[in-house]
Amino acid sequence: MSSSNPKDIFVLVKQVPDQGSKAGLNPDGTIDRARAKRMLNPFDRYALQAALHTKKAYGGRVTCISMGPPPAVEVLLEALEHGVDRGVLLSDKRLAASDTLATAYALYKTILYCGHFDLIFCGLQTTDGDTAQVGPQLAERLNLPQVTYCEDFSLEGDKVKARRIIEGGCQHIISDMPILITVANSYHPLEYKSFRGTWKVQWLQRHPEDLKKVITTVDLDTVGADPEKCGLKGSPTIVAHTEKVGEIGGNCKMFEGQAISDMVVNIIEKSNVKEYLKIS
Repeated sequence: MSSSNPKDIFVLVKQVPDQGSKAGLNPDGTIDRARAKRMLNPFDRYALQAALHTKKAYGGRVTCISMGPPPAVEVLLEALEHGVDRGVLLSDKRLAASDTLATAYALYKTILYCGHFDLIFCGLQTTDGDTAQVGPQLAERLNLPQVTYCEDFSLEGDKVKARRIIEGGCQHIISDMPILITVANSYHPLEYKSFRGTWKVQWLQRHPEDLKKVITTVDLDTVGADPEKCGLKGSPTIVAHTEKVGEIGGNCKMFEGQAISDMVVNIIEKSNVKEYLKIS
């Protein structure tokens, strides 16, 4: 049974430092995001797929929401290439160093600014925080039912039937909409970008005025958020100390083109394996 009415679908995504790049740290212990390469949070790819699947299967419009500095518009453009209808970027210098509480508050105000919704999809967590707190905090602020660790779902009328991961198995839930769902990484992977979506983004980038109609950039004043509840001022979490523990990688010697027995002898002779194996 399919849902009878098209849905207003929101999906939250975040731009995070590329896991393969060297970001470094600022003097205050926060990540130096300006130096790091950027990417769409891997966990958000599953939420994006859930939103696009809902649109394809049940009809509706997908709004992609992100919070970050101006370069974060890149993840909204990527979402458009996959089939999202519009994007909203919350960008304000006063949001710098927001913890999960301040982030959830700012996104809560942004969601209210965006208008009516039936479903909100979030990634399970982010690779630069790994707290998995923002989605549930949003649901509490919006007074919504929530399904966390969701790995599959369907819509029947105005109800959601979902399967979520729990310790030792799974749990089946039926809930009314509107609802917030955090999508587990056992859900379907994000499909390839569409030709139509890619062409649309290329066209919009050549026409900035039309791009502004599809991707809206807002600040705290626009969405009606209290600056005192955002950024460091609104973040009770205190980073006491941060340190760099070392570089990824190391030296490696390759032994190849020989018989296995000869390679083993070479490894033993040219390393300290003898000491560990007590070989004389």
